[in-house]
Amino acid sequence: MLEVINVCKTYKKPGLFSTERQSILKNVSFSMEENTCMGIIGESGSGKSTLGRLILGIEKPDSGKILLEGKDVKKAKVRQGVMSAVFQDYSASINPNRTVYQAIKEPMDVLGKYNDENMVEGLLCQVGLDGSFLNRYQHELSGGEAQRVCIARAISTNPRFLLLDEAISSLDVSVQVQVLDLLKELRKMHKMSYLFITHDIQAAAYICDRFLIFNSGMIVEQTSVDHISEVKEEYTKKLLNAVITV
Repeated sequence: MLEVINVCKTYKKPGLFSTERQSILKNVSFSMEENTCMGIIGESGSGKSTLGRLILGIEKPDSGKILLEGKDVKKAKVRQGVMSAVFQDYSASINPNRTVYQAIKEPMDVLGKYNDENMVEGLLCQVGLDGSFLNRYQHELSGGEAQRVCIARAISTNPRFLLLDEAISSLDVSVQVQVLDLLKELRKMHKMSYLFITHDIQAAAYICDRFLIFNSGMIVEQTSVDHISEVKEEYTKKLLNAVITV
């Protein structure tokens, strides 16, 4: 489904006259199969969100390749209708001047897919909302409701791959569990593959099949949920010890 091959990324260091570059991703390689959920776990600044932007084609790697179903994600046609995303900041993901109905149908309009109010209402129902939300604006939604709208928008084009970048971290704990349960249901319903980027190893353990542990721009460990207690790297143990006893 997804192949990341020797990907490197650097950014120019801050400073008006600076010519130095900081390495963010260092020869990152992994692959994930269709209809799986892989977690990318790491602390802030580990490079995991940068990797997410590269996979989505928002930025380009300095070197290496990222392939979706064997094709380079640099090409917009490769991503369109196949890949979608849900981000941490739901308030920035919904245009405050558009209704929920307009926000959800926008990706379908871009791809020229037929849509109407009944179809959009059906998507709202899938994420646990109802038709009363169609004409609401962002400021009329709670955080959990807004993120559900973002999820409905993300699945509106029937993507096969969904990238979730800290998609629950700005929500209350009780709402986080609700959204995770929703994502698990939607994955089964639509047979999607998820890449779940997070600093929260508990959330990843709840939804993912496998983990990649990120530190300083590198993958330091890979493991399945079933073998989480067998991790070897000290950094991974440190993350785990913050929430569970290994």
